[in-house]
Amino acid sequence: MEAWLTDTQYLLSVGFVQHALIAAALLGLLSGVMAPLIVVRQMSFSVHGTAELALMGASAALLFGLNVGGGAVIGSIVAAIMLAVLGMKNQDSAVGVVMSFGLGLAVLFIHLYPGRSSTAFSLLTGQIVGVSSASLWILVAVTVVVVGAVILFWRPLMFASADPLLAQASGLNIRMIAIGFAIMVGLTTSQSVQIVGALLVMALLIVPGAAAVQITANPVLAVVFSVIFALVSAVGGLVISLAPGLPVSVFVTTISFIIYLVCRLLGWFRGRGAQRDEDAYRRRLLHTDHHH
Repeated sequence: MEAWLTDTQYLLSVGFVQHALIAAALLGLLSGVMAPLIVVRQMSFSVHGTAELALMGASAALLFGLNVGGGAVIGSIVAAIMLAVLGMKNQDSAVGVVMSFGLGLAVLFIHLYPGRSSTAFSLLTGQIVGVSSASLWILVAVTVVVVGAVILFWRPLMFASADPLLAQASGLNIRMIAIGFAIMVGLTTSQSVQIVGALLVMALLIVPGAAAVQITANPVLAVVFSVIFALVSAVGGLVISLAPGLPVSVFVTTISFIIYLVCRLLGWFRGRGAQRDEDAYRRRLLHTDHHH
């Protein structure tokens, strides 16, 4: 234990580790804000599809010697727009189609990549310690844009998420909101892919939100809890992984899973099933909108 503490303390003083910590904190904030909205809009599967196309973009960038972060952003925005356009009626099958296409190309690009296979592998499992300063700036920009957009469009976003039919009837442009939200999901996913890997994006983009709606029906509180859970998972996972030198994503996923189980238990103890809490959350959203 003592050796672990000493190693961790030493590593936390190293420049690239501090970079990684900033990246983990930003990613925690970014995914924490988005997670409850993704859960309410039932877009968990499309996050997975977007991650595979972000992986395709990142692996293409890797193969052609471009910025991997930029490649991931482009791939995931393309995915988001494709999903928003193709999947208005049958979201699940559209995600399946887009996801398999993205994965197939990603496998090809990774196969063709002449460099070290560990670099390509890190796209699947994440490589937070290798975050370059260029990628860190992209992450800062994405965090500012996405969090800013959520704050600015909080009311219409919430309304359209909780009751799309009523929102449409009251004159909101549901399709534009869906495409805008899909792009925000795409941007967030692209950043997560670099840091926790394409296979484990769910741990940050869905689990904190799913945990938060187990313990509160208040939309604003859900976002606050979700941000706390995502920060604890991302930053905690990174710090714990330093000394043993294991992949960060292992710890991020474990911490977020434990948080989810605890929240699930809390929700259960309060005598309301998880489903009913999610329903209460939706009703609360509608209630607040009717009053405004």
